[in-house]
Amino acid sequence: MKLSEVKSSEIKNLDLLAKQVVEGFITGLHKSPFHGFSVEFSEHKLYNKGESTRHIDWKLFAKTEKLYTKKYEEETNLRCHIIIDNSASMHYPIVEKQSLDNLNKVGYSAIAAASLMEILKRQRDAVGLSIYSDSYQYYAPEKGSERHRNMLLNQLEELISAPSNKATETYQYLHEIAEKIHRRSLVFLFTDMFQTNKPNKELFEALRHLKYNKHEVVLFHTYDSKTEFNFNFDNVPKKFIDVETGLEVNVYAENIKEKYARLSNDFFNELKYSCLQSKIDYVPLDILKGFNNVLTTYLLQRKKF
Repeated sequence: MKLSEVKSSEIKNLDLLAKQVVEGFITGLHKSPFHGFSVEFSEHKLYNKGESTRHIDWKLFAKTEKLYTKKYEEETNLRCHIIIDNSASMHYPIVEKQSLDNLNKVGYSAIAAASLMEILKRQRDAVGLSIYSDSYQYYAPEKGSERHRNMLLNQLEELISAPSNKATETYQYLHEIAEKIHRRSLVFLFTDMFQTNKPNKELFEALRHLKYNKHEVVLFHTYDSKTEFNFNFDNVPKKFIDVETGLEVNVYAENIKEKYARLSNDFFNELKYSCLQSKIDYVPLDILKGFNNVLTTYLLQRKKF
């Protein structure tokens, strides 16, 4: 679903926003290879004779005169853990009030994560969440309850509203997360891949730690194509400041645009090749585009479980 297809407004209700994104995505499924994919969600299953009556929903029986048992998180089909980089570079570009047509990288990641949680809910899959910057800021294990999902949505809303000036070493916290996720899971990492000190070699060692623990890993590489990839700035003297290190440089955009574009392309290709070597799915995500790529990736990954 393109951002323009959802009513542009300040992000106030992430749950409603996620529902709109997912509904728009589902509408287009009949035109895709996923025609017939079940996205109907049910918190109950029909009671079968001989089962324990402990989990029968008697309130629902009073309304329907049919016996249903409640489904619990241990009955979910898949376990998914979403990891979001909350470093200062993820809060680029600077946006006073984020809306669906005016997002920074962390805002895009939060809405994408909420949309994943919505479709995971409809598939009765469990979801967990990790957020990190210069510390391991938040961790919640994979669960499938509505209460748990609401708690995660609250965390994502805080993520959007709270600016960050933190640097990060992604590799360090991925090692910690890998130790926390014990059961085989589908892991989605949202990051712009900017490291302040360590080379990406350290990061891929951490990603391989997750692979070693039998998880399926997807790297969602978030970026702003207009400025971070194409370096599309007015050709006037500008001061560029690294939001994590504070380093400054004064340049004319046109003087370095060609070289910058070449280096950016090399950077993306290097990431793609490194992921291929490590058997990690690499998905570049332009924050100026919609969320279909995120949700389609989930459907493709779900087939592996």
